[in-house]
Amino acid sequence: MVETRARADIDAISAGKPLAGRRAVVTGAASGIGAAAVASFLAAGAEVVGLFHTTPPPDELKARCAWVVCDARDRGSVGAAFEQAASTLGGLDVLLHAAGTWQPSTPDSLTDDELDQVLDTNLRSTILTNQAAFEHMRESGGHIINLGSGEGVRGNPIAPHYAIAKAGVHAWTRSAATAWGKFGITVNALAPAVDTANADRLWKHLGPDGTAAMKAGLRATMPLRGELGNPATDLGPVMVFLAGTGSRFMTGQLIAVNGGLQMLGA
Repeated sequence: MVETRARADIDAISAGKPLAGRRAVVTGAASGIGAAAVASFLAAGAEVVGLFHTTPPPDELKARCAWVVCDARDRGSVGAAFEQAASTLGGLDVLLHAAGTWQPSTPDSLTDDELDQVLDTNLRSTILTNQAAFEHMRESGGHIINLGSGEGVRGNPIAPHYAIAKAGVHAWTRSAATAWGKFGITVNALAPAVDTANADRLWKHLGPDGTAAMKAGLRATMPLRGELGNPATDLGPVMVFLAGTGSRFMTGQLIAVNGGLQMLGA
């Protein structure tokens, strides 16, 4: 069984479709990193089900895969969505969990509602979706890819609840990787610095002067290009790699895709 799958993987890579035969679920799939993952996985030959909540699927992806409504913060909604997705796909090999949000606050002004919203949307959703994926992977193995953040390593005085949530995602990723390795399941996390709706929220919060200052800082300190990356062209290939056979001996890792802005492995 293992040798047959390995041979199929090699043949798929040779044909330019490294994810051929892989069945993938992407959460937060209607925009940003999630939409980039859907497009990248489809181009790599995977079958994909996109999960979305309030943002509808984009026109360019709507007809290319199946879509299921899911509130990733709610256990019942997650369970039902993964059952439907696995039924549609005939199983599950890959989860890319991209649902999340960035919201501003400060350590002294953070409210209960702000804390709950960001923790639920980023950390609770990671736990619930990973658990649902595990139930469909425990017999055959698979790849789980979470979205962490450099802010979860260095902290953030203008979004402490987001930093806390992402630090929790990192700890959860290592914990799940340790527990689920015996089932042939890898669990890794990405720490990207790419241009998304969350970046737009940051620019809006900073205002014109603050945005100009931060972008100038990026140009001065980011070794590669000095600006946020593109979710599809810069992050997409890494997501495909983590969903494929090349990452079969990697688990529990936080992988920075950030132009060298923060060198996590140094």
